[in-house]
Amino acid sequence: MTVPVSLKEVTRVLASYPSEKRYSLAILQDLQNKFGYVPRECLEVVSKALGVKISALYSMATFYRALSLKPRGKHIIRVCDGTACHIRGAPVLLDALKRALKIEPGETTSDGLFTVETVNCLGACALAPVMVVDGKYHSKVKPDEVSAILKTYKGKKHG
Repeated sequence: MTVPVSLKEVTRVLASYPSEKRYSLAILQDLQNKFGYVPRECLEVVSKALGVKISALYSMATFYRALSLKPRGKHIIRVCDGTACHIRGAPVLLDALKRALKIEPGETTSDGLFTVETVNCLGACALAPVMVVDGKYHSKVKPDEVSAILKTYKGKKHG
């Protein structure tokens, strides 16, 4: 879910923290939650406000997978590709998602509804293969269940 960048909102987020470098990550996380991603304009404002080089903020935003520098979909789909999930069919599940949504992992559908990401582990090995949509776990997912799962999120608000 992306919303237009508002300098007023960025300023509001910054005002909720002391003007110290150590709060950079927390501020970026709040901006991510506010806008659905961390826009370049936000990095510039945070850089000036905290006296942190923009390259350091960019490094942080690209290091942490919870942060994104480009808009993401209204619904975030994470497919576990840890050992248990991989062995139990995560690659086939991911292929079904790619076919259904016509995107690759890391991409967002053209309608802005879905972003697909792969993760190394979701800590739910007994439920493998696992797919998480907006924080809701779908366990032991079979490829032929993907379309029905996606359908439940179309028209649904974020979260």
